[in-house]
Amino acid sequence: MTKTVSALFDHYSDAAAAVKAMEDSGIPHADISIVANNADKWHTTDKPTEVAKDAGTGAGVGAAVGGGVGLLAGLGMLAIPGVGPVVAAGWLVATAVGAAAGAAAGGAAGGIVGAMTESGVPVEDANVYAEGVRRGGALVTARVADERATTANAILQRYRSVDIGTRRTAYRANGWSTFDDNAPLYTDAQVREERNRYR
Repeated sequence: MTKTVSALFDHYSDAAAAVKAMEDSGIPHADISIVANNADKWHTTDKPTEVAKDAGTGAGVGAAVGGGVGLLAGLGMLAIPGVGPVVAAGWLVATAVGAAAGAAAGGAAGGIVGAMTESGVPVEDANVYAEGVRRGGALVTARVADERATTANAILQRYRSVDIGTRRTAYRANGWSTFDDNAPLYTDAQVREERNRYR
């Protein structure tokens, strides 16, 4: 059996360090995903990317990354409804784009929330993770064997992941109730303010 482990990070650098540590521990990069807000354009690329096209056809973002090369080498840019511009790699993004397409056709809930809940993440947590990315954060998710879940969670916590319950409480204290993929996207200034709030 496999289990989905996830963590939200306020800063991409912490999320990237967690991804590398998970790969170093033996978790295949094909089983790890990262989705990081790019509203402030911290990540740019000179090369055109096929990320959105690949994700829409079901190919994992960064799926072309060869053996021995880590997940982060496959980062690409795309937009996710309700979140905006992101830098992403891995299976979750392909699932999120596919879920969004299904939702548009009358299927299940779309986007990041739909992809996470389909992978076993409780809907209440999936909403906080999606909102965290919308507000400037980075989400790392991995599919691991049950016996590796404790180790994977320990790695995520080691790199300053957000306490999801505390963050949910903070969001709700300011009037938030659930992720809304029709909500206005955060501006560059709002993302910076949000990141500084939890520094």
